[in-house]
Amino acid sequence: MSTAASVATGTPRPRGWLGKLRFLLGTLAGVALFAMMTLTFFDVIGRKLLNHSIVGSVELTELMMLALIFAAMPVVSLAGGHVIFDLLDSVLPERVKHWQGVVSNLICTVLLAASGWFVLNRAMRTQEMGDITAQLAIPMAPFHYAAAILLMLCAVMHLYLAWSGKFKA
Repeated sequence: MSTAASVATGTPRPRGWLGKLRFLLGTLAGVALFAMMTLTFFDVIGRKLLNHSIVGSVELTELMMLALIFAAMPVVSLAGGHVIFDLLDSVLPERVKHWQGVVSNLICTVLLAASGWFVLNRAMRTQEMGDITAQLAIPMAPFHYAAAILLMLCAVMHLYLAWSGKFKA
């Protein structure tokens, strides 16, 4: 997040290991988005001009979408970029808004950790069964494991926000 974005969102720019993690995940999400855009561009050109689509383009797009979404979730959580309902914020005292932020981040922690656990179990079943994509035969388990890890990381980000109080109150 740039300094201007930090000022605009009201959240401080993370430094140290948190800043490096945010940069790494943001870069991964950006690369996945650019790769999806490039693949889609060449796939459309191939279909329209050469009457031939890129084999496996739908599978690759799905896998890149998975990488984009799950890599971006911890970054968005840390930046406080999720949609929030703030209709009552103007009438609530600061102390209530603070505890509302703590409780909401703790709820997000529990929900994301549970989701990560379910996806981790799915990843183990996928690995046992040897699931692969239909056209390109790409193993699915590594992607499921990555999604589970990133969900758990997102849960840790919300726990950090609840513990540190570094969220928009």
